[in-house]
Amino acid sequence: MELDQIKQRWNEVLDLLLESNRIAWLAFFDARLISYQNNQLTLDFTDSQKFSNPHDFKQVRNPAHTQALIDAIKTVLGIQPAIIER
Repeated sequence: MELDQIKQRWNEVLDLLLESNRIAWLAFFDARLISYQNNQLTLDFTDSQKFSNPHDFKQVRNPAHTQALIDAIKTVLGIQPAIIER
């Protein structure tokens, strides 16, 4: 699978995550997809358009939230990537 394919269906992943775990959705909804290599999906949470300084909700993202995201990705895309945060 290529990063572009993941990006094309990312809203489906987020919609499923919203249905199953609203807190996890809040923790990941604004992540930008940076790369997908060696089954590692790298997410970036900086957005210079929204904030003057990078915001960091990493403290509220816990392993259960990350697993909920991985589960949604598996359901929609059929892959189980490791999630890397940048």
